[in-house]
Amino acid sequence: MRGCAAAVCRRKAPTRGSIVSEPGHRPSAAVVFDALGTEYEKAFAGSAAHRASLQWLLGRLAPGSRVLDVGSGTGRPTAATLAAAGHRVLGVDVSPVMVDIASRQVPAAEFRCADVRRMPLDEGAFDAVCVYFSLLQMSRAEQAELVGALARAVRPGGSVVLATVPLDVEGVDAVFMGQPVRVTSFGAAEFGALAEAAGLTVVARHSAEFTPAHPDAVPEPHLFLYCERGVAPGAG
Repeated sequence: MRGCAAAVCRRKAPTRGSIVSEPGHRPSAAVVFDALGTEYEKAFAGSAAHRASLQWLLGRLAPGSRVLDVGSGTGRPTAATLAAAGHRVLGVDVSPVMVDIASRQVPAAEFRCADVRRMPLDEGAFDAVCVYFSLLQMSRAEQAELVGALARAVRPGGSVVLATVPLDVEGVDAVFMGQPVRVTSFGAAEFGALAEAAGLTVVARHSAEFTPAHPDAVPEPHLFLYCERGVAPGAG
C-alpha cells in the first residue's frame, strides 16, 4: 500500500464507486489498488520529495544498474525515471491492474505481478531497491522481515530508498481514496531503527508534508530514508 496518512486521519464511510466490505473485513492490497488504478498516480504525482529521492538515487547508480521497485504501481514516477536514465528496472506489484498500466506506460522496464514477500530474492542481485509506501498494509513483523530480505538482495555498498507514513499505528481500519484499508506503520525513529536492524546504514533522511490531489485528501507526513547496505569487514 502506498501513502495513507489521510486514511488514518480521516475515517469515514466509503465514497460512491468504492469497494464495499463487510464489517471487520478489509480487501487485500491487490483489490484496493486494482480499484484505484491511475487515480493513485494522479493523486501523488506532485510529490517533490519523491522526485528528490530519485535524484539522490540516480546520483549513486553506475550506468545500467539493476534496480528493484517494490510496489511499482503505474510505473510513474519511479520506474519511468530510472528506466529513462538507462537503468534495468524490475517493478513488482500485487495489483494486476497496476502491472498492466505500468507495462504500457513504461515499456523500457520489466514488471511482474507478484507478492514480493514470496519472491525468491538472491543475495546481492540488485544495485538498488526502492520501497515507496508499499509496506503500509503489512504487519510490523512482515515489514521488518521484508526490509531485511530486501537489504540482503542489494549488493554490498548498494542503495535502498525507503518511504513511509511515519505514524505509530497498528491494524487501524480506515478509508484511503474511497477504499477501505487496514494500516500499520512505525514512528520515524522506529522506522529508522528497523532499517538499521536490517543491515542498512541510513545516510540521510528527509521529512515532508504532502497533500494528495484527491477530494478526500488531508496533509500527510512522509518520511524518506536514504540508505546504503554496509560492506562486510575485509570485503572488497
